[in-house]
Amino acid sequence: MKNVLVTGAAGGMGRAACELLAKSGFRIWGLDRAEPQGEYAWRFVRADITDAASVEAARDAVAAEAGSLYAIVHMAGVYDLNSLVEMPEEDWARIFGVNLSGPYRVNRAFMPLLAEGSRIVLVSSELAPLDPLPFTGIYGITKAALEKYAFSLRMELQLLGIGVSVVRPGAVDTQLLDVSMQRLDEFHANTKLYACNAARFRRIVERVESRQVTPEAVARVVLKALQARRPRYVYNINRNPLLLLLNALPDRIQTAIIRMVLKP
Repeated sequence: MKNVLVTGAAGGMGRAACELLAKSGFRIWGLDRAEPQGEYAWRFVRADITDAASVEAARDAVAAEAGSLYAIVHMAGVYDLNSLVEMPEEDWARIFGVNLSGPYRVNRAFMPLLAEGSRIVLVSSELAPLDPLPFTGIYGITKAALEKYAFSLRMELQLLGIGVSVVRPGAVDTQLLDVSMQRLDEFHANTKLYACNAARFRRIVERVESRQVTPEAVARVVLKALQARRPRYVYNINRNPLLLLLNALPDRIQTAIIRMVLKP
């Protein structure tokens, strides 16, 4: 039976991935800071991916029982929405710590458990290759950086016979969507620089996130990447046509549209 490590196991997408992969014949090690609620039929490992010592302790625990891993699936991630010139430095560091440094830290620690033929799957975002909307930049920046990391990792690990794939989901029906609305309200309540039209911006965000897929749909794409004989580098799911259309326009037109919509 093949062993798979899944980060973010207590979250919506992470838990869905753990459950589907376990039903598909993999032995799952679900890693997260907090234990998932309710019953689950896979192994839970408590660890904080922003802390190197915590990740290394988790590696030792998995190695002692599993011995080796067939795959690492990176589902852990956080969302934020703020002005790039107003957000506190600790918030900047936190989102980079989870979305970018976390996968680096886990891959580095668990690398000794991977062998030729192993897989690494990183869950990114449809925003990663696109020009971000205002105030969502910090999230887009971390996901774009994650994909640069993933491509570089793919170039290197191919020499060791280890595959790397990226899954780019659009809006997913998880708590992250509730967080985005909460963060939007907090931003408009606290910003001292931007007197933009909050109602209009909320409608933009709601339209972008209106076409949602379930966490199980993302989990099925992850399973596809793990089972494929020759997995693709990028798997797209639920791309938003409005974002794609906006991104197809020249940069000057994009900025003009956003300025027209948001400026009082």
